[in-house]
Amino acid sequence: MRINEIIRERRLAENLTQEQVALRLGVTAPAVNKWEKGTSYPDITLLPALARLLKTDLNTLLSFKEDLSVQEIQVFMNELTELTEKDGFETAYRAGMEKIREYPNCEALILNTALIFDGSLVLNPKAQENEKYRASIEALYERAAAGADPFIGSQARSALISKYIGRKEYDRAEALLEELPEKNPVDKKQIQINLLIAQEKFAEAARLEEEKLLSASTEMYSLLLTLMEIALKEERMDDAEYIAEVSKKGAALFDLWEYMTYAAHFQLYSARKERVKCLKVLVPMLKSLTRKWELNRSPLYRHIKTKKVETDFGPKLQKAVIASVSEDKDMEFLKGVDNLEELL
Repeated sequence: MRINEIIRERRLAENLTQEQVALRLGVTAPAVNKWEKGTSYPDITLLPALARLLKTDLNTLLSFKEDLSVQEIQVFMNELTELTEKDGFETAYRAGMEKIREYPNCEALILNTALIFDGSLVLNPKAQENEKYRASIEALYERAAAGADPFIGSQARSALISKYIGRKEYDRAEALLEELPEKNPVDKKQIQINLLIAQEKFAEAARLEEEKLLSASTEMYSLLLTLMEIALKEERMDDAEYIAEVSKKGAALFDLWEYMTYAAHFQLYSARKERVKCLKVLVPMLKSLTRKWELNRSPLYRHIKTKKVETDFGPKLQKAVIASVSEDKDMEFLKGVDNLEELL
């Protein structure tokens, strides 16, 4: 809470009127009213007396905390996402930077805010064109990478490496890559799962194991797409087709999002400029984006606590794919298709 909210809350808790607070502190009642409205603040010399009067301490009165908890950061990330949707990226950007100024040493806040900003830019073409945001976001990743938390630092470095690769700054990417630690040889989570099973806490053990399975299957899917891309660049077309098929079967086998069963073949046929095959995959792929991925319906993921997903994420991605098909130079081979725009 802000100081004005704390003053009002504590005053009411002590059954004091604004006039009584003013009298005991030697100020006017309108001054106290302005404090509670947040239009002005108490003089610094009054703060100790005000804290004693309201039976609290200065840290509480000033809302001072060294750091934010994981839960508080998660709540703020949700607020940033909602701000982007309702009031636009720039409003969310200002709110995020203000929170970072309030907690300049909170590495988790800095990293997660940068990730939210990055995601918002992808879904906001207008903001995507504004380089001032990109430089600022990259500076946030650099701050997080330079922090003391090795896990957060690794995530931030990974994000920076992706950016360097995208700009073809390969030397910078390689230098940062060397700073990333290797994976721990011991799987701490699996040990925790084994312990939970021994304690007959099966639901919690299943949840953790399902989370591992989901993470591994989505990583496998990503690896297959990369292998297919390499095969295409090496002109190993049969291999690329095989990998695309494995990717499709893997997505279905592990009950991943329906969209993922089409994406590899769409990428394959687009790269090979196969118009008919591309369209045959494109239509059901676009339709799949209108259907919600209900993870808990699968026996593989019964215990996972799913987060609330934006209901319009699929349609947004659908619009992005359609825009790519309509505007991307690499998709010009589809231009000759009759009624393409109507179909899309």
